[in-house]
Amino acid sequence: MASGRPFVSNARGYALKDRFRGFLPVVIDIETGGFNAETDGILEVAATFFELADDGLLRVDRTISRNVDPFEGANLDPSALEFTGIDPESPLRDAVPEDIALGEIFGEVRKAVRDHSCTRAVLVGHNAHFDAGFINAACERCGIKRNPFHPFSHFDTSTLAGLAYGHTVLAQACKRASIEFSNTEAHSAAYDAGKTAELFATIVNQWQQLGGWSWPTENAEAAGSSDAG
Repeated sequence: MASGRPFVSNARGYALKDRFRGFLPVVIDIETGGFNAETDGILEVAATFFELADDGLLRVDRTISRNVDPFEGANLDPSALEFTGIDPESPLRDAVPEDIALGEIFGEVRKAVRDHSCTRAVLVGHNAHFDAGFINAACERCGIKRNPFHPFSHFDTSTLAGLAYGHTVLAQACKRASIEFSNTEAHSAAYDAGKTAELFATIVNQWQQLGGWSWPTENAEAAGSSDAG
């Protein structure tokens, strides 16, 4: 958490570990030099975390990000660079090798999993298979064994937005969800991760408020007992 202290449950007794059967959702967004996870380089990686409000609704917490030096021999498609606006050669990027970038991100994810008493993290992404594919390929290249994310389960906001708002493009889904979205800031990993997190939280919270999901009875009983004391 941003405060640096464990956050297992909030003032009402609700805990993230009870919302997604022990899994902790973490948004990952990757900006790359192409679409092939095996051959194209990662240029940026960002992770956005969640917390719970006292009413049991999901709330966006903090975002961390790193600029990444493409691995040796990585393909960088000029059209992809034009699309993202990223200059891999810019000295202002303060980029690090992908093993260091992922090591830092994974360390924060593992800490959040522990702080929320979850069993492991689940990757949330807009077209999640894309980001997961690049993460997994980089782990294989770098020999990273401790990937904190579930190996094949993901939450895909493109699919969720298609269900909830009838659109799968992030900018349009955010617009329909009344989430402010800047096309000039888009295609930055940190920005897109934050907006994906807002979209995910909005859909999850609306479903809960509509009665499609409710907190287990024991949470309400525990909160009531705490209030009574």
